[in-house]
Order: sequence, then C-alpha cells, then structure tokens
Amino acid sequence: MALQHLTDEQVQTWSRAQKDEWWFKNVFRGDMAQLSLRSGFTGFMLGGILAATSLYIGGKTGISVGVGLTSVILAFAMFRIFASLGWAKDYTILENNCTQSIATAAGYVVSPLFSSLAAYMLFVDHIVPWWQMMIWMIVIAVLGVLVAFPMKRRFINEDQLPFPEGRACGVVLDSLYTGEGGEGMYKAKLLAKVAAGAAIYQALISDGWMKLLQFKLLRMDKWAGMTEPWTFHERLDQYYYGMAAKAEIWIPKILGTDIRALGLRLTLDAAMLGVGGLMGIAVATSCLLGAFVNFVVLAPIMIQAGDIVQRVAPNGAPIPISRAEIVNQWSMWWGVAMMVAGSLTTLLAKPDLFVAVFKSFRRKPGQAGGGSDLLKDIEVPLWISFVGVPVMGVLTAYIAHLFFGVPVGMALISLPLILVLTVICTNSMALTSWTPTGALSKITQFTMGAIDRTNPASNLIPAGMTSEISSNAANLLSDIKPGYMLGGKPRHQAIGHVIGVVAGVLFCVPLFFLLFVPKNAEGLRSTSTIISEQFSMPAAVQWRGVAEIIANGLHSLPASALITMAIAAVCAVVIELIKMATKGKFPLSSVAIGLGVVLPPESTFAMWVGAMIFFVMAKVHKTPGTSGWKRWVDGCEPICAGLISGAALMGIGNAIVNVLI
Repeated sequence: MALQHLTDEQVQTWSRAQKDEWWFKNVFRGDMAQLSLRSGFTGFMLGGILAATSLYIGGKTGISVGVGLTSVILAFAMFRIFASLGWAKDYTILENNCTQSIATAAGYVVSPLFSSLAAYMLFVDHIVPWWQMMIWMIVIAVLGVLVAFPMKRRFINEDQLPFPEGRACGVVLDSLYTGEGGEGMYKAKLLAKVAAGAAIYQALISDGWMKLLQFKLLRMDKWAGMTEPWTFHERLDQYYYGMAAKAEIWIPKILGTDIRALGLRLTLDAAMLGVGGLMGIAVATSCLLGAFVNFVVLAPIMIQAGDIVQRVAPNGAPIPISRAEIVNQWSMWWGVAMMVAGSLTTLLAKPDLFVAVFKSFRRKPGQAGGGSDLLKDIEVPLWISFVGVPVMGVLTAYIAHLFFGVPVGMALISLPLILVLTVICTNSMALTSWTPTGALSKITQFTMGAIDRTNPASNLIPAGMTSEISSNAANLLSDIKPGYMLGGKPRHQAIGHVIGVVAGVLFCVPLFFLLFVPKNAEGLRSTSTIISEQFSMPAAVQWRGVAEIIANGLHSLPASALITMAIAAVCAVVIELIKMATKGKFPLSSVAIGLGVVLPPESTFAMWVGAMIFFVMAKVHKTPGTSGWKRWVDGCEPICAGLISGAALMGIGNAIVNVLI
C-alpha cells in the first residue's frame, strides 16, 4: 500500500490546521492497537537486549548503532510465527511501531556510558556508583523527551520535514505488513541465520564459552589432561607469530618497532564487519586512511624520535609501548583535532541550521495555526513540556552538582544551550539523518571550560548533558516520523520512549560494570580497565582529550603533537570544504579519519573489509528483484544487524560466563 503524503505545494500553502485535519481523516488509525501490554513488554525486552549490543559496539567503535529496524524485523517475525502456531494474534503495524519506538530509545540512551560519563570517570579516576548513573541517564533522557514534543508539531505536523532515517523505518514497516512475497520473513530469516553463524564463531574465539563447554560440560580437563581451553584465534596472524616464535623466523617491524606494538594485527571480528557494512565504503575508507597514517607512518617516527616512550607504572613495572600508549601519549591529539575541526566546519557551513533557530524563536504563537483541538486527545499536551522542562532542568542542574561536583551556577548556565542545540540537531536530523552532537558538545565543553578550567566536571558533565538531551530530542522526533506516516498516536510513542529509556538503563548500567570495570582478584574495581585491548572507547578518549586540553592548556603537549594538531585541523577544514564544493562526491570524511586514529587499526581494517564486501556485492547485483540483490543490497541491514547482534550478545555472554566460572 502506498503511504499517503501531502504534495510539496500543499506543504507550502496549507495551514497547520488544514494539515492536521487531512492527517486525522486520511492517515490516523485510531481504532488499531498500538501501545498494548504485549507491544510494551516486547519493546522493553528487545530494547534492553539490543541496547546491550549498542553498548558493546559503542565501547569498541564509539559509534551509536541504531536498533530500530532490527527490532521491527524481529518483532514482526516473532509474532508472525506466534500467530501461525495459534499462540497469539498477529502484531499490528502500529504495535510494531511502538515496539521500535521503545527499542530505539533504549539503544540511544546508553551513549553516555561510552562517551561523556566514561570520559569523566577516566579523568577524575573515580567510578560513578551504579544508582547515580541510572538516575543521571534517565533524567537527561526524559528531559530530551519533554523538549522534543513541542517541536514535533512544528517539524513534523507543520513543516512535514523528511527525517530520512525515520521515513525509511516507516517504509520498511509498511512493506512488511502490506508487501507480497514474504519479504518480512525473508529478512527475518536472513538476520537469524547470520546472527547464529556470528554467535557460533564468537563462541569459538571466546575463552569463557570454551571453558564452559570443554571443562564444565565435556570434562576434558579430567580425561584429556587439558589445562587451558582450546579457542580459535580471532587474531589470525597469531598462528604465524606462534610458528615464528618456534622457528625463529622474521617478525615484521617498522623503523625498528614490532608491528604488534603498533596494533597492526589481522583480526576477524564479525561485529566490526557488520559495523563496516552499515557505515559504507566512504566512511570506512576514511577510517582506514586515518589508521594507516597514524599507526604505519607517524607512530613509528614518533617512537624513534622519543615522543612516544615506554613509561613506568606506579608499582615500578615498565609499561610496554602498545596501541593504547601510542594513542594516549601522542596520536590522540591530532585525531581529536581532526574530528573537532571537521565536525565544526560541517556544522558552521550549514547556516540554515542556525537560521532555523532564530525563525523558531521569532515565530508567533498564532502563526502555528489551529488544529490543537482536533488532535488534543492524541498529542502530548504542551503544558507537560512547559511545566516539565524548567522543573526537570533545575533538577538536572542539582543532580549534576550533587553527583559530579558541578557548581549549580555552571549547570544552570548550560541549560539555555539545550533549546538552541536541540533545534540545530533536529533540523540536521530532519534533513540528513545526522545529529552533530560531537561538534555541539565541544561548543558546550569549550564554553564551560573558558569559565572554569580547574574543574573537569564543569565542562564534561554540562557538555554531556546538553548533547545527550539535544540528541535524544532529535532522535525521538525521527522516531515519531514513522508513527506519523502510519497513523499512530504520538502520545503512545512518547510513553514508549520513556519505557525504552528505562529499559536501556536497567539492562546496560549493570553491563557497564561487567564489561568495562570488572572486579579484580581482590574484589576491587578500577577505572584503568575502562580502556582495554577489547574496548578502545574512542568516544571517551575524544571527550577526555578535549577536557585535558582545557585543564592543562596546549603548552603541556609535545611540540610534535602541536604541529600535527595544527596540520590535522587545516586538513579537516580543507576536506570538508572540498566535500561541500563537490556536493558530497568527495569520498573522504575528516571526522572518520580522526576516528580511525583512536580506533584499534585491526578493528578499522575489519570494518573496511565489511564495507568493501557490501560495496562490491552492490556493484555485482545491480538488478532489483534478483536473488543476489535481495540478499546483498536489500538485505544489507539484516545481515549487518545479524553480525552485530550475534557477535555482541555472545561476547556479552562470554563476560558473564567468565564471572560465573
């Protein structure tokens, strides 16, 4: 069934009252089940599980992975199977839409755990108690919901902005429930098969699962005399190095440095293959370029020059040079400079985003048109936001002071930025599906740092607060778009978003402690484990890097770091200007190049391989409708979601098994 929408002329000429009346009469499905008990429960469970995978991938890549479409396909398949078995009625399209609202909110709420909050803990060397994490994340996410809904009537009802990511979700939902040929079940089966394969592979490379299988179940330590479980090496080059150690053969080096110390390993990471497929060849190639320049060219030179050295731990033990040491001692600075300069250039080059802010503030209430009476029973009442935003804003400022030591005045100063940043984020999300939270957070961070550079919490926490609230609001509006297209009740989606926030927090805060700050042999936790070989925490590294620059000043950095920062910033601006001049045809991204600097190069290469596989397959299978096109082009998202979810869930399970055994 073709989704109904207004023509461009109608969007331009009709008042909001006319648009609301047209939508109410032609699109709204008031008698269809939406936020039912089962859709709420399904969304809560799926959202929590998929949010866990989002946290896992965020710890590895610093990227928030959207889980909306994955939840749509899984919920569709699950209830289609239940209906065929006679266990339940089939899901309605709007129940599924509510489920994806809940799951999407759960997926996005976890980002502070691998960005601002993690950076704060690294900077002050203090682990925030779990209950403080939960309260903080829920409060700022709910404030994002309250900020979003007054804007919903403007951006969605009146301006009818596209929100490409949200629209894609609406189109997928419509095709699942009205399409022919079993398209929905095909995608669900594809996702399930790939997830199962990725899970099996992840189990084979996981010490916990192999201990459970070989020692606890098969008792191979008793009858086979095994002392260590057999696992398949995820790092494929380990087989060569094992042979080289025995045969005393050549070990590759660059300027005298073992390439393993540079992080140049050949790793088969199923989750990173999926992430690469989702990010596309241009972004993945940019990441790979950043990794190559940093770890193959610059890092060996800096090690030889003595700007990257072997340090000594507090206990006197030497800390060998490794990828993490290279990033922390030197390369983080030019990577962060490139990401900040590139994202700010992209933001400042879109004056329409800033113009929209002033237009929003100058618009008189009467210009919005009527229509509120017609939709009063399905829209979120505006008074809730008008009362809730100032109340929750003051509460947020107080919590920032109570939990993190941010002066109340500093927290309150940052609050007015929320509305401005939300309008910018929402306009960007509405037009491009991109939220410039990285750039916007740095604006808050540098602004707060200029006022108080002595207290890192004064810039990290307010910046995290403003960026998370604005991105939550923008993502919520994108999430509401498919509901508007399909005739759902916005009020139900708002409630669903809050349910998702709670689900994401309840599932992922305990997981944060399990994955990133596990107890040591003495039963103690330490911030030193937040960044590890498995989880490089690139987003937290970026946040902490900016905070260190604010606290210590540029003079504290080596001269070579300052020079490369300046060069990187100039290159970032040039790259983004060339992209604008070529209208996006220039294939490189400065932000992605900077990300490649702080990511493990082995992960970057795996992401590039994943992106290249789908790029090549899209070139080979060009004809829509063919089996190859259905699998590799139309099925790209289910395959990538399967790789990510299968590997991530099994990796999380491995951490749990290691705790239990």
